[in-house]
Amino acid sequence: MTQSVSGADGTGGAGGAEGTGGAGETAPGVLDHGGGVWSIKVPIPDNPLGHTLVHLLDTDRGPVLVDTGWDDPASWDTLTAGLASLDVRVEDVHGVLITHHHPDHHGLSGQVRDASGAWIAMHAADAEVVRRTRSTEPGAWLTYLTAKLAAAGAPEEHLAPLVAARDSGRTRTLPGLRAALPDREIAPGELLPLAGRKLRAVWTPGHTPGHVCLHLEEQHPGNLPGHGRLFSGDHLLPGITPHIGLYEDPDSDSPADPLGDYLASLERVGRLGAAEVLPAHQYAFTTPRARVDELLAHHEERLTGLRTLLATPLTPWQLAERMEWNRPWEQIPYGSRNIAVSEAEAHLRRLVKLGHAEAVPGSDPVTYTAL
Repeated sequence: MTQSVSGADGTGGAGGAEGTGGAGETAPGVLDHGGGVWSIKVPIPDNPLGHTLVHLLDTDRGPVLVDTGWDDPASWDTLTAGLASLDVRVEDVHGVLITHHHPDHHGLSGQVRDASGAWIAMHAADAEVVRRTRSTEPGAWLTYLTAKLAAAGAPEEHLAPLVAARDSGRTRTLPGLRAALPDREIAPGELLPLAGRKLRAVWTPGHTPGHVCLHLEEQHPGNLPGHGRLFSGDHLLPGITPHIGLYEDPDSDSPADPLGDYLASLERVGRLGAAEVLPAHQYAFTTPRARVDELLAHHEERLTGLRTLLATPLTPWQLAERMEWNRPWEQIPYGSRNIAVSEAEAHLRRLVKLGHAEAVPGSDPVTYTAL
């Protein structure tokens, strides 16, 4: 997961009520959510999020994982130890369902498949991201990112380290360059072919173009009111706003609208009426509609605030410098500034599509002004 640096991070708010479905810890970092569903806290190295919640779903054909965690020896050891505490060997895993392609979700998928022969399933849009990343020379990403940030108005001192990293060849250590290609496609709206379970794919683009939530359309084991349980990946989290930035496709000229995609996806998830949400970070919670409303209000407030800022024409970088984040701009780390600018651009793209802002003709780098 790429965490947003927006001001909504860490707000428990309406989404902060933890699940009451009787989940209990069966081993350190392993929770039994009932009804043949468990979660394992798989660590993310050097990340404030701490861990990814990898979910294990029992099926009549064998255990299936929802996400796998970061590709790191300690993460692998934690995943296999968590499975062993449930009397499951990694060799027993029948399949892997990936909510989205980010390395803290998809990183260990290839190793799980190598050990077990399990299939890997992913939405086609994110599978295309994996293929594109694998087939592109490592330095090409930093070349693209440098040009993109320059066009957004980033200063030379911010661009220089990217150029140096590219020229030094250090890009070969970037995560996700050799992520596993999936064997199967997760088709939106369809029930997945899992023996003995009723799990439906819900396409929720925004955080990534192919993000999916997985709706377990079965009676809640704790008999909570509502319609089953939702594996929400990074789309809906109880106290974190996921990063919504421009989709990165160097070969595409299509003006994608990730924030518009995300807002529409939130509405779609809100209509499901799930009794409980099982996210990939933090903890399970039982107030999905309230959390959806909270996130919709946050982004509406942010768009309104940006229109005020754009009374004066600004580049995306200048806009990001003036936006409200979870810390002052001067304290935002180097890499997080790239995330912040991408979020600013996604919000600009939404304002332009709504007819509330436009690019100033002839500006270079391009500036935007409110309408």
